[in-house]
Amino acid sequence: MARVKGAMMTRKRRKSILKAAKGYWGSKSKHFKMAKQAVLKSGNYAFIGRKLKKRDFRKLWIARISAQAKVNGMNYSTLMHGLKVAGIELNRKMLSEIAVADKEAFASLCEKAKAAL
Repeated sequence: MARVKGAMMTRKRRKSILKAAKGYWGSKSKHFKMAKQAVLKSGNYAFIGRKLKKRDFRKLWIARISAQAKVNGMNYSTLMHGLKVAGIELNRKMLSEIAVADKEAFASLCEKAKAAL
């Protein structure tokens, strides 16, 4: 039986790593050893970034809601508690969109929250 050599798979593996490292600065896009390290590191950054993205958006939504709540004479925590007591189940993303786009609707939500407390 013929002996199987590993050149084809090695070339395929190296090609895929170098393709992933395309656009990296200097030797990181040309040399396999450096490209491999850079691709592994960038994969870790991407993984962490997907987690941080969720935190950052939540922080942004809360800041928007808080700013608009202060305009209506409330703070963030009392607004959220008031909405919960009033039975209004809107998530922070939707509340922030309402706060930015439709200030009158947000003001009416604040009034309902005040009335519930």
